[in-house]
Amino acid sequence: MTTPRDLCAALAADDASTRLRAALNAGSAPDPALAGVLVERCAAEPDSFVRDMLSWALTRLPAADVLPRLRVELGSPRPRARAQALHTLSKIAAPSTWPWVTRDLLRDPEDDVARTAWRTAVVLAPTGERAALAGELAGQLGRGDRDVRLSLSRALVDLGDTAGAALAQASEDPDPAVAAHARATVALRSDPDAGFDDAVAEAQRVVALGPGRGTMSGC
Repeated sequence: MTTPRDLCAALAADDASTRLRAALNAGSAPDPALAGVLVERCAAEPDSFVRDMLSWALTRLPAADVLPRLRVELGSPRPRARAQALHTLSKIAAPSTWPWVTRDLLRDPEDDVARTAWRTAVVLAPTGERAALAGELAGQLGRGDRDVRLSLSRALVDLGDTAGAALAQASEDPDPAVAAHARATVALRSDPDAGFDDAVAEAQRVVALGPGRGTMSGC
């Protein structure tokens, strides 16, 4: 049986493949005694594939041993710790953890944390909270670079019809960046196979026409 000390040493190895095997072994032979080591390593692991394996290993453990530790990590000063805790919560998908995805996390100044919070919130939000979540997410339209905006659009698209009112309102925002992002998101809702860049370019063209461009259809 792997001990916490052995696992900690393997997960700190210089070689990423060694760390990946250690995380795989931890998930293949679940041991609640390893929960603390796995959660701690999530905050330090630089390789995304290893982090995913660590999250998988945590999902193999009893939720009672993992969730309290993840909740603590959500308040960590380390962005990676917050982001990985959110990612793992989305994989466990325990309804009771929905309140843990706070407004502060949804608005986190670190883009990677916020993006993960958006995805996790969509997974966890109960039916009665989804419209309010859409309004919160719509309040961040226009944020960040292309990848951040695409992540936000995907989260809003995944909320389905509950995002319609928030997107319709944002499509008429006086800030052209917000309006264009909202319109591009509506276009993606109507045609999920449409390219995001093309949708943004078309939305920017429409917004540039100024007042009288009309309310977006498809919201």
